[in-house]
Amino acid sequence: MQMTHYMELLASNQPWNLIVFMVIPVVLAETVAITELAILFMRASCPAWIRILSRTAGIIGGIYFIGVFIHLMFAAVIPLTSTGGWRWAADIIAVGFYLAGVLPLVAIAWLDLKRSKSEKEEENHLKYHAMAVGVFLVVAHIAMIFGMLSPDVLGYVPMDVDASSMPSMSH
Repeated sequence: MQMTHYMELLASNQPWNLIVFMVIPVVLAETVAITELAILFMRASCPAWIRILSRTAGIIGGIYFIGVFIHLMFAAVIPLTSTGGWRWAADIIAVGFYLAGVLPLVAIAWLDLKRSKSEKEEENHLKYHAMAVGVFLVVAHIAMIFGMLSPDVLGYVPMDVDASSMPSMSH
């Protein structure tokens, strides 16, 4: 059974890759998600420290993930693409959705860096911020699901295996 490059990345260089590529981004994003709920439910009565924590985690998360995105593009995506090293659909979906997380995280950081000037702008800020958090959670979970899937489930056959010698599956 093969692993996707996503799982291979997290499993290698333990515990550092797990911390760098999973723990830090997820803790920052989950901090934003949890504080977002407090802000949405409490609105004006929300303690300042929750807003500060949310804003700080959002800005750091967006900037941090830009670095992760750039690193993985040059260290994994470009080399895998140029050498044909992808392990078919599960691999591409897992890595693609993981890297797609940069879009909502950068949107969150941008919103957190921008100051709302009116009550209407504040409402729009909350709406777009919550939408970006939701989009990040969806793409991150799709990446995790496909990342944990063995590539052979979706038809990947390693090049060193003769496909004609593999048992056929009939349903």
